Amino acid sequence: MVEIAIVSDTHVPSRAERIPDWVAERVREADYTIHAGDFDSPEAYETVADLAGENLTAVAGNMDPDSLDLPEVATVDVGDTTFVVTHGTAATAEEYEETVAAAVSEELTGPGIAVAGHTHAVVDDDIEGIRFLNPGSATGADPANVATMMTVEILEGEVNTKMYVEDVQVENPEKYPEA
Repeated sequence: MVEIAIVSDTHVPSRAERIPDWVAERVREADYTIHAGDFDSPEAYETVADLAGENLTAVAGNMDPDSLDLPEVATVDVGDTTFVVTHGTAATAEEYEETVAAAVSEELTGPGIAVAGHTHAVVDDDIEGIRFLNPGSATGADPANVATMMTVEILEGEVNTKMYVEDVQVENPEKYPEA
């Protein structure tokens, strides 16, 4: 089994002082980490990179300094599953889905999973036939009001996604509209 930590929108230090300990622990314990942008500072990037080791794929968010030199879209294969990662910067909900769908369609030639951030809202849905994940904000940065993240477990081609709200695994994320 391969476990992937999926985080986004840490916004340290502009909206949060630090990454919560429980998020750091899940990143440290995961086999691989995906960060969908908005670290907010080189220090936040370094924190996540240190926790993840060499097993990190990260993209630039609209709040990331250019000095991080991160791609806008990244594709990575983990556990025989292809992930396309983008921040998804857009002004409206419709533009957001279109932005993510466009990035994924350019990169993905077969089955896979799209990962994006930006909205701070948790999503595990289907967009144009592609599984789409948004882990929310790992620090609960505004407009979210709780810290959230996801893990993806892949075992023999089967993908199992778990969502965490303040270190508690939740079965029904729709019960947490603020997340």
